[in-house]
Amino acid sequence: MKAIYTAKSYSGETKGGEAEVKNERDLAAQLRSDGFILTSFKEVKGEEKSSADIKIFDRFFGISLKDKLMFTQNMSVMISSGLPISRAVKNISEQTRNKRFKAILESIFADIQSGMTFADGLAKYPAVFDEMFVNMIRVGEVSGSLEEIMKILTIQIEKEHSLTSKVKGALTYPAVILVAMIGIAIIMLTFILPKILGVFKDMNVELPASTKFVMALSDMLRAHAIPVAIAVIIAGFFLKIFLKTETGKKVLAFTIMHIPVISNIVIKVNCARFGRIYSSLIRSGVPVTESLRILANTFTNYYYKGAMNEGLEEIQKGVNLSVVIKKNTLAFPLLVSQMVSVGEETGKTEVVLLKLAEFYEDEVDQISKNMSSIIEPVLMIMIGGGVGFFAVSMLQPIYGMMQNVN
Repeated sequence: MKAIYTAKSYSGETKGGEAEVKNERDLAAQLRSDGFILTSFKEVKGEEKSSADIKIFDRFFGISLKDKLMFTQNMSVMISSGLPISRAVKNISEQTRNKRFKAILESIFADIQSGMTFADGLAKYPAVFDEMFVNMIRVGEVSGSLEEIMKILTIQIEKEHSLTSKVKGALTYPAVILVAMIGIAIIMLTFILPKILGVFKDMNVELPASTKFVMALSDMLRAHAIPVAIAVIIAGFFLKIFLKTETGKKVLAFTIMHIPVISNIVIKVNCARFGRIYSSLIRSGVPVTESLRILANTFTNYYYKGAMNEGLEEIQKGVNLSVVIKKNTLAFPLLVSQMVSVGEETGKTEVVLLKLAEFYEDEVDQISKNMSSIIEPVLMIMIGGGVGFFAVSMLQPIYGMMQNVN
């Protein structure tokens, strides 16, 4: 029969692959004579499809942070308990309810069984396991510190999940209010106001500019609703394409970094991510230059990505990272460059940056708690302004007609 297996020598060398054998015992005896111990064995049946068969798009669509957190937590516990990596992956694949993630884990299990390293199996799914994740796992496998690496990754993803949840939670309320305001305005302009505005059209009265504007907007929405909707969709499509260009990314980052409340959140979130990811990579044994390259690919903000790329170039010339960060005043507060400088002087960069990350994470937590008290007055002013504008637009002509009657 045909089987896929992995084996380990007494010196720690690993090998694996396919073999034609009578049974598992026969393979174990053959490997023992070569100085290897069989660690995993799986029969391959010709009529069955390999568990590595997986839809191609699954390689390029991500999995939620919640699922990744579950994976790293369970892997950390199982590896620390002495369970082989392949067995741990198989156990988690049987537990997960996400069918797509389940298929990915089964594929990784099959790859490990066929002799591939854990890191290489993960690397086949870049949208699920990013470069940072794969590099840290690879370092852990080579250095024999995979248990410690899994713990670091678990903490990293926990903090990432917590940070993302807090920011989303803080922005959900204003987003819902703004969408509701736009929806109500469209309904008023399309169905309610035309009945009132129709009265003004029949009267020989000079209408104020605000009323004319509302009437023109209402007429446009009623007469050209479909073209307007198509125009909005097309504009959104081209905006999305533009934001993917280098110029678009720069414009978006510049805009975000200059909006009073939003910029504060963006800076603190990105500084927290910088501190924690860089600290995790250094602690895992990833070289400084490789860590900065990974960070540059991790950041989506133009300024932070640029700072990491610049840092990578300057460090290769012998310049300290703290000097590069100090120049990027828009992206990094002075505290960040000072902390990095302290880390470089003391040789404890990973410890200092971890504390920096915790500081900014606490700051984001505090901001997210205070967001409702900050945003509510702003939203009330916006809603009041909108309602007031419509009210004045409707009342001004009526007031003018009453004066004419008098």
